[in-house]
Amino acid sequence: MTPPPETRTTGPGRFFCAQAARARGDVLAGTAPPGDTWVLVEYAGAWPADGFDGLALAAGPGAVLRDAARAVRARVLLIRRHGRRRPGGPRRWAVLRYDATGAHRQLWGTWEQDADLVRAAAALGAPGETGHPPVVLVCTHGRHDTCCALRGRPVAAALGAYRPELLWECSHVGGDRFAANVLVAPDGVYYGGLDAGSAVAVLEQHLADRVHARHLRGYTDLIAPQQAAVAALLARLGPAGRHDYTVTATTRAGPHWLISVTGPPPYPVTYDIEVSAHRAPPHRLTCKGPATGAALVHEVVSIRVG
Repeated sequence: MTPPPETRTTGPGRFFCAQAARARGDVLAGTAPPGDTWVLVEYAGAWPADGFDGLALAAGPGAVLRDAARAVRARVLLIRRHGRRRPGGPRRWAVLRYDATGAHRQLWGTWEQDADLVRAAAALGAPGETGHPPVVLVCTHGRHDTCCALRGRPVAAALGAYRPELLWECSHVGGDRFAANVLVAPDGVYYGGLDAGSAVAVLEQHLADRVHARHLRGYTDLIAPQQAAVAALLARLGPAGRHDYTVTATTRAGPHWLISVTGPPPYPVTYDIEVSAHRAPPHRLTCKGPATGAALVHEVVSIRVG
């Protein structure tokens, strides 16, 4: 008996999670992992499947950084310039921190010896600096998931040609099936389902402070139902600035959420958005192994002016 296309792993019918997700029509909105702090560590060598934690340095001085990041719920990502090409000199690290005012903060440093990463751990307690341009991170972590490499690398090449000073390839950011995934930090905006052409258009609009609903997974300062609510407003009313909409109230009754979102001045309008959460049927959600999972989906039921 021939297995269904979604479960094949070899030969002409080899399984690719991003391809399967597109065929199913998996919902992007409401899938951005929450968080407000990222630690970036430049590492041009091969990335283990589990990223920073799999490196030998993580057992020594790197453990200090790992533990400090966990204490503040920061995510540690390995980064490299596209194609693993880099100028000579020390490698870079950064601490990026989201700020609700829009004055996002960054602190950059360099490391040559493993012990130098202790400085990055210390930077997690520093306020950081404002005024830096955003960092554009494209997941190309092939050892973690095949689709991240196959779909991420062409996007990294396109964005690297467009704005090379902003672009870094990075290790796993979550949501393999939505590859190519792009995280703009410390803005805290996740985009997914990108290709080389759409990625350049999305970034161009993002840098002009115009976030579109298409390809938007969500804002990382919001929980999933709030992300879905804001994305629905962007889809209905058109693109808006990263901080134009503010979630002012959130209530929950079982799988149902009521999210109040206020638009920008000078004539702010409050929208009451009903969101329903449910489990999708079980599917393979990554390229790794045959295991299935039932993704939690947040869908907008109604939008009313409050």
